[in-house]
Amino acid sequence: MDSRVQTTIPLTALDDVDKPITDAKGMPGSAYTSETLFYFERDQVLGKTWAGLGFASELANNGSVAPADFMGLPLIMARDRKGTIRVFHNVCSHRGMKLVSEPRSQARSIRCPYHSWDYDFNGDLQATPLIGGAGVNRMSDFSCKNKGLTPVRSHLWMGIIFVNLSGDAPDFEQFIAPLEKRWETFVSRLDFSQLQVSASDSSMELTVKANWKLAVENYCEAYHLPWIHPDLNKYSPVSEHYNIAFAENMSGQGTHVYKLSETMGTRLPQFDDWPEDKVQQAEYISLYPNVLLGLQVDHAFTMILQPRSYDLTLEKLQLYFVDETAMNDRYKACRSAVSDSWRQVFEEDVFALEGMQQARHSPGFSGGVFSPVMDIPSHHFHQWVAARYRAVTA
Repeated sequence: MDSRVQTTIPLTALDDVDKPITDAKGMPGSAYTSETLFYFERDQVLGKTWAGLGFASELANNGSVAPADFMGLPLIMARDRKGTIRVFHNVCSHRGMKLVSEPRSQARSIRCPYHSWDYDFNGDLQATPLIGGAGVNRMSDFSCKNKGLTPVRSHLWMGIIFVNLSGDAPDFEQFIAPLEKRWETFVSRLDFSQLQVSASDSSMELTVKANWKLAVENYCEAYHLPWIHPDLNKYSPVSEHYNIAFAENMSGQGTHVYKLSETMGTRLPQFDDWPEDKVQQAEYISLYPNVLLGLQVDHAFTMILQPRSYDLTLEKLQLYFVDETAMNDRYKACRSAVSDSWRQVFEEDVFALEGMQQARHSPGFSGGVFSPVMDIPSHHFHQWVAARYRAVTA
């Protein structure tokens, strides 16, 4: 392990995380307040697995490009003329200039604003204007081959653009298989290609002055509902929630009393094959490291946590409705109600996340303890993080 990491988090602290939940402690405060550990996590935690980067809807048209930030690393998301999405490092191979600073929906190529070197959507270098002097755009002793953009391994699932920065994580299909298997209980033909994004009711962003891990562990558990979400707790009380902790990298909570969206007698379209006896059941999964998922009979949602610094996280939420029918104007009020409801929930969480972040600076905090019943998913996440830290010593 990097010596700087060793001096910030003793290995004994990681051992405490791995103890049975009745004796365990959480990750120590420095894991939330250290800039050194923020970049360590980028390279050794998020970067070593499949992490959420952005949404396919950010590249609405073929020929779209958009910049993305991966914990301080500038990346490019690009959709080519045939609709294939790729991700590249946002840096020109010539003099290292940042290529894309603003989204473009009708780009012909990826052109450097510094010396106008030009790349296609495969990342291949196509043009080098004036490389040999005024009026000389090509040189016999200079080849564009192997001088293109540096690709980042990527995969599209449920409208999320995932990236594996290190390039050596297991195949995405293996990564996501336990969740797909679990959710076949609700949707036997787990095909998210029909899900629809509304232009006006599907997207929201929140900037939270807290470490990304706090957002994950908060989402994992329902313990805080009575005090942080009193309105939600009235119709979906904590007593009707259940813990979820499965596979290596997934945990969360579910409810048996999901309340379907209904406005003036109108309800949103539902998944066709959702079992009738599970209509009021919904699940909320933290897909480690930084994607939060929700599945209900009449909509789904994904949230990507984009860590911007050790104490700042951008939460990007996207709602999905079941099919094109749900985009009809008759469902406008229902879509808006769903959007407003989730905005309220996630805005209420900000108070707790920022309060925990502030308290992580206290010498009185040594990792905290867990409720043996209510904190099982959060402990699962802490163990996953600790294992990623420890893996660097292997």
